[in-house]
Amino acid sequence: MPKLKPGTIIPTEQEDAAITAAALSDPDALPLTDEQWEQVRPIARIGRPKAVVTKQPVKLRLDPDVLAALRDAGDGWQTRINDMLRASLRLAGRL
Repeated sequence: MPKLKPGTIIPTEQEDAAITAAALSDPDALPLTDEQWEQVRPIARIGRPKAVVTKQPVKLRLDPDVLAALRDAGDGWQTRINDMLRASLRLAGRL
C-alpha cells in the first residue's frame, strides 16, 4: 500500500459497505456492465504522437558563451542546434 498523507481517513469495513450501498442505490450512478466497459475508449491521446524517426538523447559539452547565445534565442534551442549541425554536415558533403 502506498504511503498515505497525514490525516487520511480510511473507512472501516462497515463504513465502506454503507458507502458502496449508497452509491449502488443511486440510479444516476449505476456501475458499468462488462459489455459497457469493453466499449470504453480513451477520449484523448496523452502525450505527443510517436514520431516515425525518433531522436537520440546525447550529452554534449559546449562553451558557455555558445550555449548562452543559443538559449537566449528562446525555446527550441536544441532543435536549432540539430538544424545547424545538419546544415554544416550538408555543406561538408557528409549528408
